Amino acid sequence: MTYLYLFIAIISEVIATSSLKASAGFTRLYPSIAVVVGYILSFILLSLVLKSMPVGIAYAIWAGMGIVLVACAGFVFFGQKLDAYAIGGMVLIIAGVLMINLLSKTAGH
Repeated sequence: MTYLYLFIAIISEVIATSSLKASAGFTRLYPSIAVVVGYILSFILLSLVLKSMPVGIAYAIWAGMGIVLVACAGFVFFGQKLDAYAIGGMVLIIAGVLMINLLSKTAGH
């Protein structure tokens, strides 16, 4: 369940962050509601993850995947450009998350 909670926490955070852009400074109701609900759900689930996973590892996965997915959401939904350096950086972030999950003994496997 730990990784399921972490996955849902990441998706909730990505939805909340993307909705933050769409809320136009909290002037639009539905995106503003999505921000609040998304962040609350994300932090509740992250707190559950921390019961069985070290905080540094959980946060590295949560933040790293959040960065990549928010950048992709910005590209898809808001037309934000990603240059080669941004894409390369995201590949390195994904590689780091994979190394933590597949190779590290500290990830709580």
